[in-house]
Amino acid sequence: MQKISKELNKNKTLIENIFKDNPNFIAKELTIFGKSACIYFMEGLIDATYLADYVLKPCLKYKDENFDALNKEINKSNKKATKNNLSNLKTQINKSSKSSNIIDYILKNILIIGKLEVNDDLDALVKEVTKGKGIMFVDTCSKYIILDLEKVQQRAITEPPTSAVAKGPRAGFVENIKTNISCIRKILATNNLKIETTNVGKYSNTMIAVMYIEGIADKKIVNAIMEKIKKINIDGIIDSYYVASFLEEHKYSIFREVGQSEKPDIVSAKMLEGRVTILVDGSPIALTLPFMLFEDLQSSNDYYSENSHSSFVRILRFLSILITIALPGVYIAIQLHHYKAFPLKFLVTIINTTQDLPLTPFLEMLLVLILFEILYEASLRMPKYMGIAMSIVGALILGDTAVKAGLVSPPSVMIVAVSGITLYTVPDQSEQISILRFVFTVVGGILGIYGMVLFGLYLLIYLNDFDSYGVSYLSPYAPYYEEDTKDGIFQRDLLMMRKRPKSLHNKNKTRIRR
Repeated sequence: MQKISKELNKNKTLIENIFKDNPNFIAKELTIFGKSACIYFMEGLIDATYLADYVLKPCLKYKDENFDALNKEINKSNKKATKNNLSNLKTQINKSSKSSNIIDYILKNILIIGKLEVNDDLDALVKEVTKGKGIMFVDTCSKYIILDLEKVQQRAITEPPTSAVAKGPRAGFVENIKTNISCIRKILATNNLKIETTNVGKYSNTMIAVMYIEGIADKKIVNAIMEKIKKINIDGIIDSYYVASFLEEHKYSIFREVGQSEKPDIVSAKMLEGRVTILVDGSPIALTLPFMLFEDLQSSNDYYSENSHSSFVRILRFLSILITIALPGVYIAIQLHHYKAFPLKFLVTIINTTQDLPLTPFLEMLLVLILFEILYEASLRMPKYMGIAMSIVGALILGDTAVKAGLVSPPSVMIVAVSGITLYTVPDQSEQISILRFVFTVVGGILGIYGMVLFGLYLLIYLNDFDSYGVSYLSPYAPYYEEDTKDGIFQRDLLMMRKRPKSLHNKNKTRIRR
């Protein structure tokens, strides 16, 4: 750790050599108390108006003053001072006599910025400047002042596109970590809300905040998460997904092991159950741990609606997942291996629509699935004003033409369309479900229904062995916690959920008291 010098010229030479290839690195020289001073900052990262009004103007008032002789000068001027000025001058004398050095005096009596810090480490200086802070040096002083001049440029707090609700809070996270923390603090107005921060990334130096409620969250889990984050050695953290990759315990699994949300109300509710939240500067997505698979069947809408309707919707989501994963595979399996299972009239319809096709039913289904995925990827990356045109050309014209040309059959298009619609009833699991749909289709085409059943059992056994920081991945159904099933597929009334989930390792088990 390299310390700065007391001589301003040496510090100027050292710092300007470090930032010599940065054209937006600005040095503003000034005089205060008759001593040379210099303020360094990155142009574009700081608020210039804030710098002028709250730093430069107050300092320039003391341009010609001599700090060591301040007391004498004030005493000499007392003879000419009015009564009002005399009172101010005496106050100034008292303040100056209590200050141990120039830095202390500047901090206490001149600068009026909300947050000020003092440091003498050169490495810390470089990080602060590149993060939008200002650095103030004064000659003969062995420390510098860190000025909080960061210019906050962010989009407005709006409803996130991935978590739209009919009722309830509509606020969503933004790309500024300070704003995101304040959104959570607004909901959880308690001193038990604890925040532990660290910076990660060799070049990005990204701030990461770990938030939890003391007295509810398990401190062992908090420490395990912090330990993993501090061990991250990477060039830069661009998004919270980078951090999620380091927090997962099963590195090569297709299943997500870290919860994600863009809404403060969802994150706050999860922390009240005993989870830990990870916020990453520059990302609007908060991570939550421990994570259970069933969380993705839940929606914030469920808790702002009648519990009977919420239960009905959750059943639909669960059935939609089964339809998405199994429908194409079951259709191919029955068509190739168990055609007697079809009703006779439906079987005749299928034979009439597929007898002249150049592809086998198995290859035909794979082709339609691949075309659907291509259209989805294209629609994501096309400009918004071309999205409607893409939908018309891809879904209507291309699909209709392919059927009329005899390349694919209408039942296959319908099966994939239904599977595609149900896929996005649980959008947070769409990536994993899309892969499973392909796998089940291949298994069904090769091994039939029996093969799909065996593969499904293997998948359940595999997931049952999963855990997230000691919490079972399939909780509350494997293992079975009767109390937790009140917020399971069937949602009970809020007053019946008096206990926090037993699945999680939380401390305070009671959340609703009589």
